[in-house]
Amino acid sequence: MAILTVQDLHKNYGPIQALKGVSFSVPKGSVFGILGPNGSGKTTLLGIILDVLRATSGTFKLFDEEPSHKHRQQIGTLLETPNFYHYLNAVQNLRIAAAIKQRGRADIDKVLQLVNLEQRKFSKFSTYSLGMKQRLAIASALLGDPDVLIFDEPTNGLDPVGIVETRDLIKKLSKAGKTIIMASHLLDEVEKVCTHVAILQKGTLITHGHVDEILITDDIVETSATDLQQLQAMLQQYPGAKHAQVKEQYVEVTFTPGTVSLEALNRYCFDKGITLRHLRLRKKSLETKFFELTQNNN
Repeated sequence: MAILTVQDLHKNYGPIQALKGVSFSVPKGSVFGILGPNGSGKTTLLGIILDVLRATSGTFKLFDEEPSHKHRQQIGTLLETPNFYHYLNAVQNLRIAAAIKQRGRADIDKVLQLVNLEQRKFSKFSTYSLGMKQRLAIASALLGDPDVLIFDEPTNGLDPVGIVETRDLIKKLSKAGKTIIMASHLLDEVEKVCTHVAILQKGTLITHGHVDEILITDDIVETSATDLQQLQAMLQQYPGAKHAQVKEQYVEVTFTPGTVSLEALNRYCFDKGITLRHLRLRKKSLETKFFELTQNNN
């Protein structure tokens, strides 16, 4: 079952097109990252799904059905840090949150244990670290035991410890069976936490699918010989090579990960009358991959 199906969504603010025909689906049980730089349309997209904004055109479904209030009650949200009362403790703040939602009061102890705040549940909110404050916000989203959680930039503004805590909690919630949809501009975050990803750039969906397929990084082999142009021409014909290009003192050859043997490549060059002076395997960085994906769309 698809938790969310988005079909050809457009959102215009006057002449500005915030979303340009976005379509994808979120599988049940996934951690689905909506990745893109600031201004790419991520928050606009979440706003439409949560009925905060109205799409200019296009449709979406929740749980394979037309969206309704009943469906949205099955979704816990963290769009920005809730306005907790600094002079109240965690339990008191969550009681207020449960009263506003009209559900979840009986879940308070359970959610505090889940986010690892049970030992500090009677401490004032003002004494919490940034990471603890964010974990309490996630606890608030968990009131009522929603099937789906939607987070907008869940680690934004956190220190390194808070980032690790929040990411670990998201993984824990996923293992507990929750479907999580999260917007992020951080490539590292999506790669570490998410199972699926949709990449947005200036309101356009560039690509979407399983993280291992979308963000897979190629193997790059650095080679060098006396005549780089001759080496490049020859390596372009090498079986399995995607492309070969001269980069300063090397010829870089790109392969699908795990498909190249340096020994076989060296032998191939030698048999063609070229002796390699340099041969090294390295990975293309995720940052390079992401840059290429987004730049190709400009």
